[in-house]
Amino acid sequence: MIRDVGYLYHPDEIDFFPWTVDVIRALSAAGFAVVVTTNQSGIARGLFSEAQLDAVHAAMARVLEAGGARVRAYYYCPHHPNGTVPAFTRVCDCRKPAGGMVERAARELGLDPSQSFVVGDTWLDIGLAKSCGAKGVLVRTGAGAKAELHPVPHLKADAIVDNLAAAASWILRC
Repeated sequence: MIRDVGYLYHPDEIDFFPWTVDVIRALSAAGFAVVVTTNQSGIARGLFSEAQLDAVHAAMARVLEAGGARVRAYYYCPHHPNGTVPAFTRVCDCRKPAGGMVERAARELGLDPSQSFVVGDTWLDIGLAKSCGAKGVLVRTGAGAKAELHPVPHLKADAIVDNLAAAASWILRC
């Protein structure tokens, strides 16, 4: 969806790929509920707050909606076992590759993970897909090109494609 800028905590740093709005609009029009799941260890590390992350997600939603696209929900994991903020310093069931965020989305939005797709640029995303019974698509944008060169044993993507547009094309053919 967006270029990786490290810890994203300010709306001014959001940098959408040129195809993102069109792809999300097309997936929504095809009947898919587009949901964002993201690990946000910067909260546990004290680098930014949940309110700052909420502002980033709200800004993303405004840009998408202006282009006729919609993300149904944003889910994030604020935890990390090596954090510095006690309330968020722990092992949890929502940090990817664990399936907690997908389970919550399924419950709250009435989704079936076995009929879902996880698209991402890391093996953690593919691990999330496998942990919840979804199909996993690794995109080469972001960290994905490097990730592809270093496969994780016993973890296989259902597809490896260049970007979100190619992922959507693959999904729509399934």
